Amino acid sequence: MKLLHVVASLDPRQGGVCQAVRTMIAGLADQGVANEVATLDAPDADWQAGVADPFAVHALGPGRSSWSYSAQLIPWLAANLSRFDEVILHGLWQYHGYALRQAMQRLAAPAPRVFVMPHGMLDPYFQRAEGRRIKALRNQLYWQLIEKAVINKATGVLFTCETERRLAHEPFPAYRPQQERIVSLGVEEPPAYTPAMRQAFQEKCPTLADRPYLLFLSRIHEKKGVDLLLQAYAQLAAASPATVPALVLAGPGLDTPYGQRMQQLAAELPTVVLPGMLTGAAKWGAFYGCEAFVLPSHQENFGIAVVEALACGKPVLVSDQVNICQEIAAGQGGLVAPDTLAGTQHLLATWTGLPPAAQAAMGQQARQVYASNFAVQSATTKLVAALS
Repeated sequence: MKLLHVVASLDPRQGGVCQAVRTMIAGLADQGVANEVATLDAPDADWQAGVADPFAVHALGPGRSSWSYSAQLIPWLAANLSRFDEVILHGLWQYHGYALRQAMQRLAAPAPRVFVMPHGMLDPYFQRAEGRRIKALRNQLYWQLIEKAVINKATGVLFTCETERRLAHEPFPAYRPQQERIVSLGVEEPPAYTPAMRQAFQEKCPTLADRPYLLFLSRIHEKKGVDLLLQAYAQLAAASPATVPALVLAGPGLDTPYGQRMQQLAAELPTVVLPGMLTGAAKWGAFYGCEAFVLPSHQENFGIAVVEALACGKPVLVSDQVNICQEIAAGQGGLVAPDTLAGTQHLLATWTGLPPAAQAAMGQQARQVYASNFAVQSATTKLVAALS
């Protein structure tokens, strides 16, 4: 099988979609699938210097504006689509989806089958969230003009879990995909722990020393509930300053207006550490060294960092808006609460109130949740079956 992935960007700083694509390709390659990627990245994008992808990448940008328009994409797709058996469009609301639809309409037989993987971008949160009113109206118009056909004319839509599939039916009229398939999303086995990981993390967080800590590792963004986490942590720290674990808030976004406000909140809490984005050994050192991972997100389609924590044997404290929370709760690999201040306070208070033996047992269950639900091999098997 030859498979083309069409994605807006492979820039690691863009978050979950590009990481999901890379992990998916690694699993597919192990099963003999040949993968190529078409992106709207510039061929000389600065981030590419530190990335050596083991698959062909066709960088057809740079994409212009927030839509990521590039005049090169449609001609390239029209000339190359017939080389592939299947195509997966990753993500919505940008030019690459429109371009793929236009190229498919121009293509004579034989044409590949096209699947759309929304990666949570059909979640009703984005139409209902406070502060997104103009964007929600824009999405309604874009749906009618472009995205409805992209979805409904595709061979099928691929979802990472049943919750994502169910929520996709809510926000837009005339949502009528030809097929819906749940393929899960695998996360690669983390590298084995080494002391160098701990050292790399400590170099990024020198003020932490050997203090126990909770870990948030994601974008510093309003959607992630960082403000709720800081408020809840402040109350916990005030109630038990001598025993509260530190809180590490790691991730890009500190330079945004929201990130700057979070830095101001954190400045009042001496046990909060903000190292910025962590990668490589420092990232894995952060995971392996933490007591638990925490993410009180208002919307999380999958949560790759959540699964990476599970894979490291770390309990996860998440909101009920993380779409894989049912699997976490059922497997007793963490705690789940509403994405509110009270809910986040409950997560932190419940975790810190558990005896060490119960915390250790939850860590063992966390690893089992990963192995049973999110290991790459099982997810890849589901994806290959869906594409067959």
